[in-house]
Amino acid sequence: MSLAVCADVGSTWTKAAVVDLAVGRLVGAASAPTTVGTDVLHGLDAAVGAAVDGAGVGRAGALPWYVCSSAGGGLRLAVVGYEPLVTAQAGRRVGLSAGANVVHVAAGRLAATELAAVRAARPDVVLLVGGTDGGDVDTVTHNATRLARARWRVPVVLAGNVDVREGLREVLAAAGVPVTVADNVLPRIGVLAPASARAAIREVFLRHVIGGKRLSRGSRFARLVRAATPDAVLTGVEVLADVVGGDLAVVDVGGATTDVYSVLTPDERAGGPGREVAGALWRARTVEGDLGMRWSAPGVVRAAVQERLLDAVGQEELAAAVAVRAADPGFLPVDAAGRAVDGRIAVLAATVALRRHARGAATGERAGRDLRDVRLLVGSGGVLRHASAGAGVGVLAQVLADRAGGWPLPRAARPVVDVDYVLAAGGLLAGEHPVAAAALLRRHLGGD
Repeated sequence: MSLAVCADVGSTWTKAAVVDLAVGRLVGAASAPTTVGTDVLHGLDAAVGAAVDGAGVGRAGALPWYVCSSAGGGLRLAVVGYEPLVTAQAGRRVGLSAGANVVHVAAGRLAATELAAVRAARPDVVLLVGGTDGGDVDTVTHNATRLARARWRVPVVLAGNVDVREGLREVLAAAGVPVTVADNVLPRIGVLAPASARAAIREVFLRHVIGGKRLSRGSRFARLVRAATPDAVLTGVEVLADVVGGDLAVVDVGGATTDVYSVLTPDERAGGPGREVAGALWRARTVEGDLGMRWSAPGVVRAAVQERLLDAVGQEELAAAVAVRAADPGFLPVDAAGRAVDGRIAVLAATVALRRHARGAATGERAGRDLRDVRLLVGSGGVLRHASAGAGVGVLAQVLADRAGGWPLPRAARPVVDVDYVLAAGGLLAGEHPVAAAALLRRHLGGD
């Protein structure tokens, strides 16, 4: 067997899998608490060691490792663009697709107050965009110069108007600003080009952010990590979409956030008089920072009340339970009643997150995202993976029955839970082992 280790170092848990690359088969899996308080390598080595021992395939050190991470809060991104509905919105969509938590979006010429707001958001990376190629140069020039004069030290990805890009790179570099250049995210009105900026953000994440978070004392962890976890998962989702040959959606219910990914088939919706001036991103991700099973559990109840999914009685029933979970993120239910409450919170979080994703409010798309042709709805997150047999799929079935949300329900979606946590593994393997990645995802999620 030709084997590889795939691991995800999350904020709470580190998950590891051993994959047979020859046939795309999972041969071992394990998890361990993420050891952010000491050194994340302790938890990573424990999880990988347990996965390898369970598979009975020799020593972990003899295998290639593919690692992604969202420990320490993941990747925090600020977007600075030309105007809110065009380049700034395009930059925001690209940032989400790159696996970032977009913590701030600024549009227009940065003044002192706007620059202070960017600083206050504590981004790990700034995505500086502005102007289509051949279009406006004044705003992106002003903003790059402003960052240079402000002694900015947070890494900048410059992905604006090609006419001034090289000159602005020199201005930023001369001022000591770490800068990486990418192609324009919006080269023409209505044309969104995320690939180059997404790759640049990944490069900056690996070069600056992982080491800068001081998650590990040495350099080994930084050498092992290949992507931010949401970036790896989105890549896995893209591969899975190719495998199943149609539209799909993924809802990942975590402790602090609920992420939604969708891959839609480009069609005539991309053109016509109502097209988006900021471009259509057919492979998209949204992050709902107020929806989670532990840290953000009170936000789930608030959002569910706003969405009329909970009445006053339901709100009162859940109030004490979500308070306990928010106060103790390590809380684990010990009986059927506690697990039922977790399931109810998961249904609410997933339902609200999918409503927002479909409506387009979270993606910035005025027309929303048409999910009617979604063939596969994949659920992820510990609450779904560790649920009793059928309970995780039951959560997704309730989400698919949401008839009152004003979003286009999938007409014939099959619900499935990523019990073996292969989306991240498939995304990590896709670059170097595309055949194995496709086979792994087809075997565990595609219905084979």
